[in-house]
Amino acid sequence: MCGITGVLITNRSPFRDDIRSRLDRMVLTLHHRGPDDRGVWLGSGVGLGHTRLSIIDLSAAGHQPMTLPDQSLCITFNGEIYNFLELRAELEKGGAKFQSNSDTEVILHGYRRWGPGVFSRMRGMFALAIWDKLSRELILARDRIGKKPLFFAWHEGMLLFGSEIKAVLAWPGFPREANLEAIHHYLTLQYIPGPLSAFRGIQKLPQATYMIVGQDGGIKTQEYWQLPSPADARPRPTEELKAELLDLLDESVRLRMISDVPLGAFLSGGVDSSSVVAMMARAAGKPVKTFCIGFEEEGFDERPFARMVAERYETEHHELVVRPEATSVLPTLVWHYGEPYADPSALPTYYVSEIARRLVTVALNGDGGDENFIGYTRYEQCLRMEWVSRVPRGVRSIASRAAEFLPTPLDRIRLFRGIRWRLSRLGALDSRRYAPSIVYFFDHDKAAGYGERMTDFLERSSLDLLEPWFAQARSFVSGAAWADIHTYLPDDLLVKVDIASMAHSLEARSPFLDHHMMEWAASIPVAQKMLNGHTKGLLKSAMEPHLPNEVLYRPKMGFGVPIERWLRTELKEFAYDTLLSRRATERGLFRGDYVRKMLDENSAGIRFHHTRLWALLMLELWFQMWIDAAEAPLSPPPIPSVRVTG
Repeated sequence: MCGITGVLITNRSPFRDDIRSRLDRMVLTLHHRGPDDRGVWLGSGVGLGHTRLSIIDLSAAGHQPMTLPDQSLCITFNGEIYNFLELRAELEKGGAKFQSNSDTEVILHGYRRWGPGVFSRMRGMFALAIWDKLSRELILARDRIGKKPLFFAWHEGMLLFGSEIKAVLAWPGFPREANLEAIHHYLTLQYIPGPLSAFRGIQKLPQATYMIVGQDGGIKTQEYWQLPSPADARPRPTEELKAELLDLLDESVRLRMISDVPLGAFLSGGVDSSSVVAMMARAAGKPVKTFCIGFEEEGFDERPFARMVAERYETEHHELVVRPEATSVLPTLVWHYGEPYADPSALPTYYVSEIARRLVTVALNGDGGDENFIGYTRYEQCLRMEWVSRVPRGVRSIASRAAEFLPTPLDRIRLFRGIRWRLSRLGALDSRRYAPSIVYFFDHDKAAGYGERMTDFLERSSLDLLEPWFAQARSFVSGAAWADIHTYLPDDLLVKVDIASMAHSLEARSPFLDHHMMEWAASIPVAQKMLNGHTKGLLKSAMEPHLPNEVLYRPKMGFGVPIERWLRTELKEFAYDTLLSRRATERGLFRGDYVRKMLDENSAGIRFHHTRLWALLMLELWFQMWIDAAEAPLSPPPIPSVRVTG
């Protein structure tokens, strides 16, 4: 695990005692491993802590928190800056003297030279804190895409912060209360949307943002980067785009192969991870180490396609089959994520990170390819629904109202569910039309099942969070991808991979999320990204010389998990016992009879509720660990061992 922690004691705080031990407790929560991991009390009411995963400059000179020789600036930093050598050369020309070969020291000298302007010069992923002794200001900053998380909270006149929520909760006396508004959104989206957190009083610093906090408690927050608007996309010659794409991907991959420790790649057998492995194999002087997760259930196992790519590029390939008993890791996941998180693919991501860490310290992945290049199957559905915008608004309004008059009990009949869905889509806002592709609990599900503690939140739909992103795009498809880039990507996918990989002290790097790549992709119209009618058609066409057609043009499978079958078989009893327990029903979040009905219908195959039940299961396990317990747990439950083949 690598992480940053710290505390700023403002002039308004009466607290002064025992700062060192409390800071050490925050650092301990991020996996204290040895002398590299430490908290430093800097005086002036500020303490910084760091748990280091050494990637660049493994010597003691790279240890953190790191201070300039004159003690004017001190930093704790989590992440990697891929263009640090270029920035270092520029700084040295201006007279900067370096004591290490680390990217951390480059940030310090860069901040002295350019102030907050250094963040827009950095190419990489980061969450960091800088203490400026001269101005007596604390600067918190997060990377453009949100690869690295950063939480903060005010408590008794102190600013507590950490790259994991557990670090803030480790501060003695910090209250652990559920943020029910965030839970309301989680039940719709399967994740907690930023800047909210699952705990009252704790927030997430938004991506592409820095915050300056004075010792008087004054705050200045500034966004330093935005993607170009999809409304500004313009077509260009296809062959030119394909050549540029390959050049950008090659450069992005090569930058992410800079490391002083062993590296490899996640290889799912999908287009994105396969493309990254193909580029790595071109750049590497030896076989690339690749890692794959599979399932015994038909329709969920991509290992044969991963093997095609592994054999083509003669990688050193390793596989693991995930079976239902692997869900014994759920309490461990609940501890690591620290918030309710219902994306089932966290399970295989955790295990692929574990097997990768046995051989490497850095793993490249294909995250971002679907959002950048219109890759999800749901985008095809959006394309088929573009005609709705051409229907007269009056007709659409009548259709939407008609859907509301269909009795809810008829939803158990597939025909009526389909009729309701089609009618409601006609008059709906774009976010509502997109909802069936991404939502766990619909608004009508919540209205039917919410308990007394949640009914006040029914006045606002969680889908309202997505609507502003749709409004910025010219088409339904581009709006869906634009919304995903700003919500689903940073708050679900990147959280999943960062937490699962960092749980094993593995650094995950994502070439498709290089901001140069993303800016370039944002300039391309949807029609060209979906070349020849294929999702991700432009990327697939560009990669034809490098990957088999069986990999490029097979139906998209995604990183799915067979929870529907598991909840009817091996996990059935566990789900009933957990969700219908006395403490679960007494929370007042959902009515017990509603939850039992979902369990019964799902078990009998009357109606599939597996995604909703999974969300409730992860939520209840989170409550038990993080809200019910007398103290916040400082360490995770035991980790089950797994066997690797290949």
